[in-house]
Amino acid sequence: MSPTILFAVVLAYFLILLGVAWRTSRHATNDSFFIGNKDSNWMLVAFGMVGTTLTGVTFISVPGAVGSNGFGYIQLMIGYVLGYLAITFILLPLYYRLQLTSIYRYLELRLGRRSYQSGAAFFIVSRLLGATARLYLVVNILQATILDSFGVPFWLTACVVLLLILLYTYEGGVKTIVWTDTLQTACMLAGLFICSVFLLREMDLSLVDSLERMRAQGLTRIFTTDPDSPAYVWKHILAGMFITIAMTGMDQEMMQKNISVRTLRDSQKNMLSLTVVLTGVLLLFLFLGGLLHLYAPLAGVTATGDKLFPAVVLGHFPAVVQLIFFIALISALFPSVDGALTALTSTFCIDILGLQRRTDLSPAVQMRWRRKVHLGFAALFLILIMAFKWLDDPSMIGVILKLASYTYGPLLGLFAFGLLSKRGVRDRWVPLVAVAGPLLCALIEQEQARLFDHYRIGLELLILNGALVLGGLFLISTPPGPAGRGAQYLSK
Repeated sequence: MSPTILFAVVLAYFLILLGVAWRTSRHATNDSFFIGNKDSNWMLVAFGMVGTTLTGVTFISVPGAVGSNGFGYIQLMIGYVLGYLAITFILLPLYYRLQLTSIYRYLELRLGRRSYQSGAAFFIVSRLLGATARLYLVVNILQATILDSFGVPFWLTACVVLLLILLYTYEGGVKTIVWTDTLQTACMLAGLFICSVFLLREMDLSLVDSLERMRAQGLTRIFTTDPDSPAYVWKHILAGMFITIAMTGMDQEMMQKNISVRTLRDSQKNMLSLTVVLTGVLLLFLFLGGLLHLYAPLAGVTATGDKLFPAVVLGHFPAVVQLIFFIALISALFPSVDGALTALTSTFCIDILGLQRRTDLSPAVQMRWRRKVHLGFAALFLILIMAFKWLDDPSMIGVILKLASYTYGPLLGLFAFGLLSKRGVRDRWVPLVAVAGPLLCALIEQEQARLFDHYRIGLELLILNGALVLGGLFLISTPPGPAGRGAQYLSK
């Protein structure tokens, strides 16, 4: 397909998003930006969060990984379901009872000011790295398939994409992205379904026949029973559960949308609906991956990993399906990036700058600060995208999960200590403990061959990180009482 036509379609899609943003951001305030005025429709939030959870990396990397891992991703999915249930019935009631705008405010109420700022800081690092890694993947595909032919440099492509995202999140924040994420999720799922149907028709296969062929080629294998393997089944189930608890339940971006719903019951319905829909969609992604690996040898496609899906579509699909693929790809990208940019702005303004506490600043001054922070994070996104371009890792989903293991571990340890213990902490030492956990994990991972012989650490690195921080917090803990900062109140 002509790059000019693809460019026109992408531009039209952006204009639609800008139109939605204009409609939803009129008369927006800081409350609209941070929590959508606590008036978001739970069904829209649930549907839009599917796109936020999946992201462009899932769209490209999960199908591409079927060739090497089969359907082993299902092991993680089992853990995801358990994690979502924990969020629904443990974390959401806590956040609503405390009427939080930032979920890291819980850490201040429970442990102290330094604990609160440590949690917020690790979220900022986590989301900056994770969101820019996802954004890099899709910008790179847009560059290779459309903009290289126009002679546009990569850095300019990244600037323009960030500018467009900035434009439609600048005023409305959560109030806007609840609606734009819903639109984008619908486009992404439509593209996923249409590409799967097209591949079945091209190979003249029924659903049952395709699964049988995948089984014959070893693509449907799920469980790994070797305890020494990084993909061992129980490692993945436990890692999937704690990844979900940390990356969703202790993540301001994800919870910002949940707590924008008016009532706890509706927020819980949102989370349970998300669990069901997300499970079905991830199974469809794995099925699509199996179809791509059946089709690639027939079409003479040699690409693997993240490059397989784009290579098959652009080299062998008709023009109309290519258009659908690009719209779906862009739709998979934006729900994670726009939400991350908004959540990072919210966390920095509320938790680091303390804008909501500043009675000496008028609402207009607070809004100016919020806009400056929003622009600042957009600039940081650009810098990190260029860094990922320099690294150019072949499978970004592995990079993202590894980054999450290091950066979400301290959050997991902090929240676990607050929820599982009534002891207080020596708050001034908490930042050191939070930093020590990832550093110890890096040392252990580097020396794992000497320490564990044949055993290899996989995604359970997140659990290890959280456990080290939890243990460190107990070492600096104090008996329940005044130092416990609200332990009795929070346990009610």
